[in-house]
Amino acid sequence: MVASQKLATLRLPPLPTISELIKLYKLRAQKQLSQNFLLDLNLTNKIVRQAGDLRDAYVCEVGPGPGGLTRSILKAGVADILVVEKDSRFIPGLQLLSETVPEKMRIVHGDILTYRMENVFPACIAKPWEDYPPNCHIIGNLPFSVSTPLIIKWLECIANRTGPFAYGRTQLTLTFQKEVAERLTASTNSKQRSRLSVMAQYLCTVHHRFTIPGQAFVPKPKVDVGVVHFTPLAQPQIKQPFKMVEKLVRNVFQFRGKYCHKGLEMLFPETYRAEMTREMMQKADVNPTLLPAQLSIPHIRALVDTYADMCAHEPDLFKYEFREDLRLKKYARQRSKGKDRFITDKVPENPLNNPAERRDEHRHRDKPTNGSC
Repeated sequence: MVASQKLATLRLPPLPTISELIKLYKLRAQKQLSQNFLLDLNLTNKIVRQAGDLRDAYVCEVGPGPGGLTRSILKAGVADILVVEKDSRFIPGLQLLSETVPEKMRIVHGDILTYRMENVFPACIAKPWEDYPPNCHIIGNLPFSVSTPLIIKWLECIANRTGPFAYGRTQLTLTFQKEVAERLTASTNSKQRSRLSVMAQYLCTVHHRFTIPGQAFVPKPKVDVGVVHFTPLAQPQIKQPFKMVEKLVRNVFQFRGKYCHKGLEMLFPETYRAEMTREMMQKADVNPTLLPAQLSIPHIRALVDTYADMCAHEPDLFKYEFREDLRLKKYARQRSKGKDRFITDKVPENPLNNPAERRDEHRHRDKPTNGSC
């Protein structure tokens, strides 16, 4: 089993412990960046083992923080590691570590959400997509705040074979909130089945390897953490553009507790909504009374293929977004109300309708004049 493989081959020179580094550089986890430090090297070693044999591998680590996971990756005998860290406070500690492994560790101070990954690995390790995965990996203890947008971004890169997946079927070993990890791996009919389940599983083999209790982190998060491993499939289970798949799946799961046709209706303009939804369900041969969680990948594939065919016949159909339609209608209503208010505001007000002015009028009328008794 992967988890029983030995890490192995590089002995690091004596270094301050991660706890000592945190004290030395006066580091504190920042709540707004969803930072939680994993100080137990037994757990960081276990995370690295989920990636498989890393001897002579090329690794990109996301969000190394104080460098605990980085040490475990280096100990596994990698040929090269590139770390991408957004928080400048961690750079000195990472530089200290890099000095102990000359020419093995590169540091990038940047945001992984915007960092371009086309050139993170050497071109010589690239493999054809249908071949075995190349000897390169993405590993990271992800901040909760970026984990979902980041995996969606990488899933799109997998679909388009761009970024770190231009080298072939690059594998990922990442941490998520336990709930997100369960969604990523949820099967059909599961309560956790979601948009993430479908988007990940139509492109990858996804495994929830193990769970790390929240108390293992500093500061302790309110949730446990799941370690998830992704291997891109040689052939995706749905062969349509990523954005088309994502749009349909997003609409299906927006009404989780309702029949699937309710979400699919929102793909179409209101005038033709019922008719076009009925046509799509019939052509795809999908029961419209299935709940979103009951839809399998073959169901989704049939729906996306049918939707793609409808978009090919009506080129503007894919551009339709019902939320934008709602926003424009709301804006029109607000403008209409604003005009009515403007017209009302222009009508002169009778000062006697104002209680304050009415009292002034009474005081003026009752005030005695000079010479009066």
